[in-house]
Amino acid sequence: MPNSPSSSSVIPTGERALQVLALVARHGSSLTARELATQAKLPLSSLYRHLASLKKWGLVQEHGQSGLYQPGPLSLQLAWGFDHHSYLMQVAHAEMVSLVEKSGESVGLLVYLNGQIICLDMLESQQALRCSFSKGRANSVVHGASAKALLAHLPGALLAAILAEHPTEAQYLPAQLEQCRQQGYVVSVGEVDADVWGVSAPIFSSKKRVECTISLMAPNARAQLREPELIELTLAAAARIGRQLSDF
Repeated sequence: MPNSPSSSSVIPTGERALQVLALVARHGSSLTARELATQAKLPLSSLYRHLASLKKWGLVQEHGQSGLYQPGPLSLQLAWGFDHHSYLMQVAHAEMVSLVEKSGESVGLLVYLNGQIICLDMLESQQALRCSFSKGRANSVVHGASAKALLAHLPGALLAAILAEHPTEAQYLPAQLEQCRQQGYVVSVGEVDADVWGVSAPIFSSKKRVECTISLMAPNARAQLREPELIELTLAAAARIGRQLSDF
């Protein structure tokens, strides 16, 4: 997992176009140039220069009538290539399918990147469940089992920067993150969706760094009847994915 800077870090000039692209990608809806300039803390003239390059390469497109900016068609090729050629996705998907079959519950794969928790893949249970996770969407960086399982293994300076941006959560998160490091998983109830229980286990690569986390979600009433089993199934899936990544 990249040691990405927090959102408060200074972004080098040469990476500004990538920052603009990331803002377009993560927003979830179209943006005006002025909104982008405000979020990127760039003059409009500089923003338009970056947008011109991104539009040229098909990474961003401008709606002809509204002038709003949104991800471009090359984004589809990038997403397709990631889904079909990422070794992590290939290994993890099979284990996710198996975990859904064994547990009967929903399973997600999430990663920390540039100040956000991104859902890489999501397999839904056949049973009724309301969950905020959907593939490609960003999620809370401080709430829920998935976020905590990832935060627990970030470099110290990066974690400190994130906690500084969330002073309320910083009062209790360090103790919860330490517990995650000790036991190897995190459980949460109702932090992302009301009455939804979740367990998340980090997946380590051969370099003993966390690549992502696998999370299982279920209605709390149903999960409480078999909590130890669901935790054990999730831990076993994370360990198997990690071993395969280590062999690569």
